[in-house]
Amino acid sequence: MGSAAALTQRDLESRGFSGFIPFEELPNINVPDESGIYVVLRPSLTAPEFLTASSAGWRGQRDPTVRTEQLAAKWIQEAHIVYIGKADAGAKAKHGLRGRLRQYGRSGAGSSGHWGGRYIWQLQDSSSLLVAWCTTPGVKPAEAEADLIDEFIRLHGKPPFANLHKGNRN
Repeated sequence: MGSAAALTQRDLESRGFSGFIPFEELPNINVPDESGIYVVLRPSLTAPEFLTASSAGWRGQRDPTVRTEQLAAKWIQEAHIVYIGKADAGAKAKHGLRGRLRQYGRSGAGSSGHWGGRYIWQLQDSSSLLVAWCTTPGVKPAEAEADLIDEFIRLHGKPPFANLHKGNRN
């Protein structure tokens, strides 16, 4: 996906990412139903305020809320990207980018559809977060996701704020 850069919106656009819209606008946008990767960005680099309770839906008996101290320990002040994810398409996956991103957005409104990346829903300004996506023809989304997370780690020393694992290469 290119050499290490600042991973800004401009850099991501030059790599083929599009969108850069709030989750609430997803139903009105023609997001591809193909496989790909996506990022969630926080436009501001100011220190965040963390909510004591998540707006995300529970997953069975599991509460998505974590302690604000845990969130603060994961925060990376100089990074706009707060999450990197992948979406598979096809008969088994069903989702593609369109379905996966809508599922993620619904989780912030109380649905339990997207457990990974749930930390973003404890950001006080989560409604201002932007989502962008890029299809990955000829590349498995898991590989593209892991490559971008690796690049992020080279820049910042750890994965994005809401990535709870390093990414899967499968």
